Amino acid sequence: MRNRILVVEDEKYNFTLLKYIFEKEGQEIVWAHNGEEAVALFRDEGRFDLILMDIKMPVMNGFEATRLIRESGSDIPVIAVTAYAMPDDRERCLAAGCNDVITKPLQRDAIVSLVSKWITL
Repeated sequence: MRNRILVVEDEKYNFTLLKYIFEKEGQEIVWAHNGEEAVALFRDEGRFDLILMDIKMPVMNGFEATRLIRESGSDIPVIAVTAYAMPDDRERCLAAGCNDVITKPLQRDAIVSLVSKWITL
C-alpha cells in the first residue's frame, strides 16, 4: 500500500534522508519546509496518511503546526522528529498533539519501525 507522508523539515539533508528511506519503502513523500507551509498543505490537500514533524524550524515550529492541525479535528498520526532528547521534551511533543516522538540523529531501522506502528508500509 502506498501512503502519502508529509515530511515537515527545514534542513534539506534531513529531508533527503527521510525521502530516500521512505521512497525505498514505496511511499509518496511531500516536503513542507516549515510549520506554516505544513499547515497550508494540510488544509489545501488534506490527504496525508502520516506527518513527520520537525520541532525546531523557522517561521512556525512543529509544536504550533501540530496544534493547528489538531484544532482542525484531524486524528492523522503526527510523529515529532526532534534533536531534543530530554524526557520533558517528549512530554511537550505529546502535549502539543504528536502521537509519537523520535530523536535525531535518525537511524533507518528505528524510523521505519516507528512509522510502521502508525501506518502499514
